[in-house]
Amino acid sequence: MLRLLDGARAAGQHPPVPQGGSGELSGPQVVGPGTEHPPADLAKFHAPEIVFGPGALAELGHCALRVGARRPFLVTDPGLLEAGWADEAAGHLRLAGIRPVVWDAVTPNPKDHEVEAAYERYVETTADVIIAVGGGSVIDAAKGVAILSGNGGRILDFEGVDKVVHPIPPTIMVPSTSGTGADVSQFAVITDTGHRTKITIISRTLVPEISVIDPRLLVTMPEPLNAATGLDALTHAVEAFVSPAHNPLTDQRALHAVRLITGALPETVERPRRAGPRVAMAQGALEAGMAFTNAILGATHAMSHQVGGLLDAPHGVLNGVLLPHVIRFNAEADPSRFVPLAEAAGLDARSMPAAEAAEWLAQRVRLLADSVGVPRGLAELGVSARDVPTLARTTLKDACLTTNPREASYTDIEALFRLAL
Repeated sequence: MLRLLDGARAAGQHPPVPQGGSGELSGPQVVGPGTEHPPADLAKFHAPEIVFGPGALAELGHCALRVGARRPFLVTDPGLLEAGWADEAAGHLRLAGIRPVVWDAVTPNPKDHEVEAAYERYVETTADVIIAVGGGSVIDAAKGVAILSGNGGRILDFEGVDKVVHPIPPTIMVPSTSGTGADVSQFAVITDTGHRTKITIISRTLVPEISVIDPRLLVTMPEPLNAATGLDALTHAVEAFVSPAHNPLTDQRALHAVRLITGALPETVERPRRAGPRVAMAQGALEAGMAFTNAILGATHAMSHQVGGLLDAPHGVLNGVLLPHVIRFNAEADPSRFVPLAEAAGLDARSMPAAEAAEWLAQRVRLLADSVGVPRGLAELGVSARDVPTLARTTLKDACLTTNPREASYTDIEALFRLAL
């Protein structure tokens, strides 16, 4: 992915997309000096094994056995314990003859010290396979434990791309929200409590062995979490589609995710226990997750990570506030990639200028955020004008900014934060 991205950056354009059709494919070639680089249109796609559908949680024990679990470390949080999902998961493991160790001391926006405390418990109990039952925070914390188990050190040492150099234990993820994509991604986001920022860890080793997606778990989400994670998933799809590292495999999933999420998210608010919208949101979050873990993200996430680290604010809500402003910023340079996204969100854009379609999409995102109760500005979430210079400065260090389709300077990011206040 990085070589493809570097080539795209050097050329100032997206990587070429294979077209098929009338062209011809070559036969065997002699491999030697000068042939070590892959074709420019080569696509790489990371994905775990996926078990999907209502009742999928019952397969957890069999999944754990398949990856060699004997004493799995089950990471969850107090909310999942109260809702009963952690107990159901542990029950399925016990039915398979496995005795889990449960760790539930995880808070939203998982903290560096929480990950390290969980790792110490993991070592003490001689656990093996790591299982997460929860939202993105729980899943990221579980990935952090896996990183430390295989690599040692402190979790903040692994910020950036491909810093996880040694293998990690097998991981199984059971998402309880419809939006983070952490259960299929090569990302982990951890809060650096000393600097009050978030770090992003990107490594193919973080793609789980198995993701068990049971839409039943979504019905116990508090309404603010439902809104936040739904908007997070939508942001994943939009940013993955316009990323310079996109390819046909990510494009199809991103567009279908936009279609599913924009159609289903409002219904989950009105009828939270109805199966259809919950299944659609589970699938939309899954497809958006598969898109972004392979195409990476952009300025919206780079910015929201900083606010989340500073104020411990809900990540998806921040994305819902920031995304319309970032769409407009990126569309000023090239609005064309936003046309298919607008069409997926319900616009008939066949005779419309691309810039108008991009603006319609920005407004559609804002209207969707309004419909699920997301604030209109960052100030309502506690951000002040005096925070902006620090937020802009730390945004420039975030790995997600690398794949924003438009280069963004400190001045650009500062202006976007001020627009979003």
